[in-house]
Amino acid sequence: MEQEERYKEAKKGAYIGIYGNLLLAIVKMIIGYIGNSKALMADAVHSASDVVGSLAVLFGLRAAKMPPDEDHPYGHGKAESIAAIIVAVLLFIVGIEIGKSSIESFFKPVESPEVIALLAAFISIFLKEWMFRYKFALGKKLNSDAIIANAYEHRSDVYSSAAAMIGIGVAIIGEKIDMPVLLYADPAAGFIVSIMILKMAWDIGAESIHTTMDHVLHEEDVQQYKDIVRTIEGVKEINTLYAREHGYYVIIDIKVSVDPYITVEEGHRIGKNVKAKLMEQKDVENVFVHINPYNDKNNTFIH
Repeated sequence: MEQEERYKEAKKGAYIGIYGNLLLAIVKMIIGYIGNSKALMADAVHSASDVVGSLAVLFGLRAAKMPPDEDHPYGHGKAESIAAIIVAVLLFIVGIEIGKSSIESFFKPVESPEVIALLAAFISIFLKEWMFRYKFALGKKLNSDAIIANAYEHRSDVYSSAAAMIGIGVAIIGEKIDMPVLLYADPAAGFIVSIMILKMAWDIGAESIHTTMDHVLHEEDVQQYKDIVRTIEGVKEINTLYAREHGYYVIIDIKVSVDPYITVEEGHRIGKNVKAKLMEQKDVENVFVHINPYNDKNNTFIH
């Protein structure tokens, strides 16, 4: 997929997240206030944080799209992983705030939420699950850490809306059957939501940091590249091959051995062929080839 086409698809997904979450946050905040639901208002704050997360993803996508320059010869692909880390931090902050607010509610008089709050939570679950599935599929298609992280933001909102719906429902039942203790199910649901959000923030952050710290693909993941190189005429041996993840694309550093008695020009031609073949792979952005002389006597390259 061409970079411009990839960016257009990713940008469309980011804007769907921004507008969708903004609408949900406003509706849930208003209904949560009118319907007297702490859980739904906490859920609204969560949706509002998703707006900021989608904006961070959009920024990351724009930065990643920039071509390599003198200061960034490997490109700007890691901007997407950095955006995913920002999303994780935002989720963590929201989780802490929701948990704090919910705990404080246990020490205050509470009233039963209204049925309209239950309906709002149900609609939120439906819409956010659709957004998760759309964003997750898009993130996998475009190999984007940032979009996948943003998708899991939507999934965390599904969980939070589900917890809010259960809490609201139990609190309403408590009012109907005159069991005041059940009224605290609403803030209890808010606290459960906070734990879910914190866990998701940790998972997203850990994975994104791992990618940002020059993670190289495992042996089974680079085997396809080695198989390609071994078919190239003139390549005697692959000495090393490292494929580093830079956001949605891969940079390959490879050392190959060639006949030590060919000309420099012939060795250079083999190196160009190695690069050209690897660059045909859709996920490979650049290849750096080092040529070593091969020693026939011990089947090793000469340092």
